[in-house]
Amino acid sequence: VCVGIGDLDMSTFDKDLSSLDEYYENEKSTDDLEQELILAAANADARNHEHNSNPAEDTSPSTSPPVENSPQHEYGNSSGSRLKRSVSPCAEDVSRVTFLKTNDGEAVPRPSEGYGKIIATHYNTLEEKGLHERSKSRIFYLRNFHNWIKSMLINEYLTKIKDGKRHNSPIHVLDMGCGKGGDLLKWRKGGITHLICNDIADVSLDQCKSRYQDMKSRNGRDRNSTIYTVENIAADFTKIRLRKKYKDPSIKLDLVSCQFAFHYGFESLAQAECTMHNAAECLQPGGFFIGTILDSNDLISRVRKAGSNVFGNGIFKVEFECDVNKPPLFGGKYHFNLDGVVDCPEFLVHFPTLIKLAKKYGMKLVRSEKFYDFYERMHVDGQQLMGNMKGLETFPPYPNTSLVGTDGDDYSHAEDFLRNTFHNRNPNSKIGTLSKSEWEASSLYVTFAFEKVKNTWAADGTPIYQF
Repeated sequence: VCVGIGDLDMSTFDKDLSSLDEYYENEKSTDDLEQELILAAANADARNHEHNSNPAEDTSPSTSPPVENSPQHEYGNSSGSRLKRSVSPCAEDVSRVTFLKTNDGEAVPRPSEGYGKIIATHYNTLEEKGLHERSKSRIFYLRNFHNWIKSMLINEYLTKIKDGKRHNSPIHVLDMGCGKGGDLLKWRKGGITHLICNDIADVSLDQCKSRYQDMKSRNGRDRNSTIYTVENIAADFTKIRLRKKYKDPSIKLDLVSCQFAFHYGFESLAQAECTMHNAAECLQPGGFFIGTILDSNDLISRVRKAGSNVFGNGIFKVEFECDVNKPPLFGGKYHFNLDGVVDCPEFLVHFPTLIKLAKKYGMKLVRSEKFYDFYERMHVDGQQLMGNMKGLETFPPYPNTSLVGTDGDDYSHAEDFLRNTFHNRNPNSKIGTLSKSEWEASSLYVTFAFEKVKNTWAADGTPIYQF
């Protein structure tokens, strides 16, 4: 029986005087975050000008589960005033990426063009693995647990949307960074009407199309069942205005989802603006923008404690390529390697800045939770789904079954939980858990949800949002 995932001592991830929020408050005075955004944009413009005038160019290419809540995010400075510098929301597509040679001979992308092509190539070349291969992965349960998080998050906000609509009203969804279509079944179970699938990697999007067709074929055998319609858009949501590519540019979206991909938008201010513009532009009042990201506060806290630019364990590694003592608002680059699966540039998402940008585009923060807090809030309602999705590993294992964890104390928390709960009275008791190594990775993540607010219109045609 899955009775929880154990006890977690989060003190090992103490954030006193180590968070990004404190850095910007104490060192850079986030009291005027607008000025920081302006300076970030100006610096980016200066770098672009410098590189564009440079002829030297190369064109070749934690632990056990939670028992105590995490501290609430205190973001502050969330006034609704507009950003003083107008940034073009989305640029035209970049047909190719050009590179510059550094002093040590390394080829790096121009800042104006970014890492989009590198990221797309990375995902296009990832090998598609079947269910049998995935079941042998060291992070099999971690992936399933994250899938459960997404399922519960999507269901929570689809339920809110349905509660505010008439029965059987259409529900339109945009999935930004949909990848290979891992959430297609979630959308089907959610009873949506139409889905816009967007991803930067065209190969991944082709696999998404194939998954949808397979699901549609299976669904067609059930005469009493219906399935949503889909359109697919291969584009970089951090640079391209997606609305121009919609079949119906006047569509009103009820939900926008960006799962484990939003961090790519914080490579630069312009890309962050474009990402938020895409999330908000067609989202109708009362609609939600939801997603999952790595917690930049936690990343910075852990890497500082490591005393170097790298931290991790046997299943994941985070390596920073920016100053972790003075991290930038945008372009704070790091590499996140999870069991050797993903290792391409990612970028810190400074959450107060995200809230500020969201307000500019008419969205207010509804909730942000660490994964362990989300689990604590949702695990009772999602217990059956957790079992169906195999989101937790059974401990002790059944006969002839091995555990995925390999570190000596990967399950010490589970042993303590059993001992303290059952006092050895029932030696056959079993619980569901994640190994400590997996939880150290999972506890880095955060869910978020923003709601689009109503607005009136100014004389010059700009929206005035009603916060």
